[in-house]
Amino acid sequence: MSIGSVMNGLNSSLNNLNRAHSAQSQSIQRIATGSKHPSAAYGASDYAIAQKMQYNIGGVRQSNTNTQNANSMLNVAGGAVSNTISSLSSLRETLINAANGTNGSTDVAALQESVNQTLSQVNANAQATYNGKTLLDGSQTVTVAGIDGYENVSLGDMSTKGLGLTDSQGNSTINLQEANGSVSGLSQALDTVDSALNKALDEATNIGAAQQGMEYQSANYTTMEENLQSALSTSDDADIAAEAVNNASAKTQSQAALWAVKQGMQNLSQQMLGALNNHSRGAAYNMLS
Repeated sequence: MSIGSVMNGLNSSLNNLNRAHSAQSQSIQRIATGSKHPSAAYGASDYAIAQKMQYNIGGVRQSNTNTQNANSMLNVAGGAVSNTISSLSSLRETLINAANGTNGSTDVAALQESVNQTLSQVNANAQATYNGKTLLDGSQTVTVAGIDGYENVSLGDMSTKGLGLTDSQGNSTINLQEANGSVSGLSQALDTVDSALNKALDEATNIGAAQQGMEYQSANYTTMEENLQSALSTSDDADIAAEAVNNASAKTQSQAALWAVKQGMQNLSQQMLGALNNHSRGAAYNMLS
């Protein structure tokens, strides 16, 4: 066998070894990532499609998180408004009690103290916070960012000033002692409380409607993410069992190719030594002749 033939066989074995190593590396990469296309080298167009789907899934997932976080904020605001409605309902009962003609001056003073405490509680409700943000002082707008754009939910001023229960100086507009049990004075106070109660009820309705919309939107995002994940899985998930078989096959081919390379190197070494020996014998013969 000539040296040229041995070299050709060795080159073929080396090529087989490289192909087996490459196939084994690709199988390992697919198994490790769970993807048919872990990089553009595995198919540029398929890789680009899979990456775009991943980006879309990420956007949908974050939109859902934003919606749920905003809903949590509105839940805090809604709870505070609900407390305000309860306080105003209690205040209305206090005013009806004050209108009863059996109350003496001490009773009226006690009822006025109850009014003042209720107004303090209303202001405390308006100071409800979420993540450091005061929700019901009239300055807050909840912005929900999603893949379809932005949605804004404005929260009203649920303070006693915003509800008309105190004036611009913070003084109560409900003074039972000044009304002195008069029908007109107490009727005006009741009108003021009824107006505040209607504002609070409107605010609760607006918050509830916004929350309901966000719950629907969150459900839509969840369904959208599930569908995108399913599509991505169909197009890009690696068949782990098949890749394990491919990896084992490539490993066997690699071992066989490596053995062939070693044999080729031994054959090449023997051919080279033989050529050198022949050259040496020829040179010696020429010197003796």
